[in-house]
Amino acid sequence: MNKTVYIFGHKNPDTDSIVSATAYAKLKQLQGYDNYKAARAGHFNPQTDYIYKKFKVESPKYLSNLTPKVEYFMQDKCEVVDENESVWAAIAKMQANNLRALPVVDSDGHYKALLHYSAFAQKLLILLNPELKTNISTSINLIIKTMNAQPLVVHNQDDIFKASILAGGASDETFKQMLQARSSENLIVITSDREKIYELCIEKKIKLLIITSGYMLSKELKEKAKANGVSVIMSPYSTSDTVMMIAYSTPVSIMADPEIQAVQPSDTISRIRTILLESPIRRLPVVDTENKVIGIISEHDLTNEPNIRLVLVDHNEKTQAVEGVEHYKIEEVIDHHRIGGFSTSYPITFINKPIGSTATIITTLYQEAKIPIPKEIASLLLCGILSDTLILKSTTTTEIDRQTAEYLANITDLDIETIGREILTAGSRIKDRSATEVIHQDMKEYREDKICYTVSQIEVGDLKEIMDRKMDFLSELEIERRANKALFSALLVTDITQLSSILLIEYDPKFESFITFQKQEKNVYFLKDVVSRKKQLIPLITELVENFTN
Repeated sequence: MNKTVYIFGHKNPDTDSIVSATAYAKLKQLQGYDNYKAARAGHFNPQTDYIYKKFKVESPKYLSNLTPKVEYFMQDKCEVVDENESVWAAIAKMQANNLRALPVVDSDGHYKALLHYSAFAQKLLILLNPELKTNISTSINLIIKTMNAQPLVVHNQDDIFKASILAGGASDETFKQMLQARSSENLIVITSDREKIYELCIEKKIKLLIITSGYMLSKELKEKAKANGVSVIMSPYSTSDTVMMIAYSTPVSIMADPEIQAVQPSDTISRIRTILLESPIRRLPVVDTENKVIGIISEHDLTNEPNIRLVLVDHNEKTQAVEGVEHYKIEEVIDHHRIGGFSTSYPITFINKPIGSTATIITTLYQEAKIPIPKEIASLLLCGILSDTLILKSTTTTEIDRQTAEYLANITDLDIETIGREILTAGSRIKDRSATEVIHQDMKEYREDKICYTVSQIEVGDLKEIMDRKMDFLSELEIERRANKALFSALLVTDITQLSSILLIEYDPKFESFITFQKQEKNVYFLKDVVSRKKQLIPLITELVENFTN
C-alpha cells in the first residue's frame, strides 16, 4: 500500500507554517508523488484565513491529533460479497483471494455480516445434522449456480424458500409413501435414473426435482412438469454429492456471522482493541458513515507500520508537533528555527537554514527541482515570507528572503509593501476575539532540560487594545501555565508600526527575580527593537532559564 505522507506545520500554526505545508505538498505532487498531503493540527488564524480566501486555495486537511486510529492501520483493499450470493460462491472468492473473512453487504454496499470459516462450519453442521431435520434456505437459481446444473423447467427461480430435502433412493412404493407424508410446497427431491419417481414427484407438484448423474427427463414428463408448476434441473453430480451441495447453495447472509460489528476509520485503536480481540477471527470490517464497507482490520495489522508518515515544516521540536507524532515515522524536517533536541533512530532529510521564513526554503526547493511555481502557490509563499519577517523588516530577515520575495512578487504581480500591509492588518485584528483564541493562535511550547514554558506571539498595529484587556490575557496565561505545569507562559505582542514589543507574562514566583527585561508594570515588560520570537526573544529567555536552573 502506498503510504500517505502528511506534511504538518506546528500545532498552533501561523501563516508561514500553513503555506509551507501547502506549497511543499504541491511540489511533491508535481513531482509525481500524489500520496503527499498538506495537513494542519490547528485552526487558521485570521491572517491565514484571509490569505487562503483571497487566493482561493483549498485549506490543508485538519487533523487535530494523530492518535492511532483504524484508518492508519486498516487494509483498504477489501473483497465483499452480496448477501444474496450462495455460500459456495462466497467461499470460492475467499479461496481465490486467500481470505479468512469476507464482509457480506446488501445491494447498496451496506454491511450486513461477516462470513468466516468458524461461523460457516458451525452453521453447516446444523444443516447437515440428520437428527435436526433442518430446512435449508435457498432458491432454485442459487442451486443451479452452485452445482452448474442444467435447467429444464424453472418456475420462480429467484424466490428464497426453506427447502425440505428427500432423496429418491427407495423402492417406488416406499418412496410413494414417503412422498405422501411430506408437504410438497417446498420439497426438493433428488434422484437418479428413476422415471417412476419423476412421475410421482410431478404429480405431487413438488417444488423442485433434481435429476442427478446426467440422466434425462422424457418430453411427456417435461410438459407435465410445466403444467404442474414443478421445476426440474439436471445435476452433473451423483445423488450423494448433489445432496451435499444443496447446503452450499444457501444465501451467504444466512451462513455469515451478524454478531461481528463493524468499526469506522476514525475509531481509535484503543477503543476497538477489545472488540477486535473478542472477534472469533481477530478481524473486523471497516465502514464509512453510510455503513458501506471500505476495508478490514486485523489483529496482525496493528503490529505493522502505520500507513501514514510525516514531514514536519516550520518546526522540529516534538513539543510543538501534532499530538501523537511519536507513533509515526518522520521522513523530512524543513525548518528555520533552533534545533531543539530533535533526534530519530533512522536517517532522514533535515533542512534547517538561518533565514527569516520556511516559505523561503520551500521556494528554493521549487527552484532546485526546476519546477514552475503555480501562481496561487507563489502568492501563498510570498505571504508566508512577509508575515514571518514583518514585511522584510524583522531582524531575522536575510538577503535570501528579500531576493525570494522579489522573485515571488514577480511571478504573482503582487506589490510587496501593499500585500504585506494587507495581511499584517488582517492578522492584527483582535476585536471580538477571546484571550484564549489570541494566545493559542500562535503558541509554542519549549523545554530546557526539565523546564517547560510557552511563548505566544501576535502582531498588532496598536498596543492599546491589548493593554486595555491586559488582565484578560494575564488570566489566560496563568491558566495555560498551570495546565502545562510550566515555569511561565508569555505573550509577545509586537507593534508592527514601532517594530518593538511588550511581553505579558505569568510565572512561578521563584522566577520573577531572574527576569531582566525592562519592566513596564507588573507582569508587563517592554522589549525595545524586539520583533522576532525565534531569533531575539527565545535566546534571551533561554539564558534566563539557564540562570534560574543553575
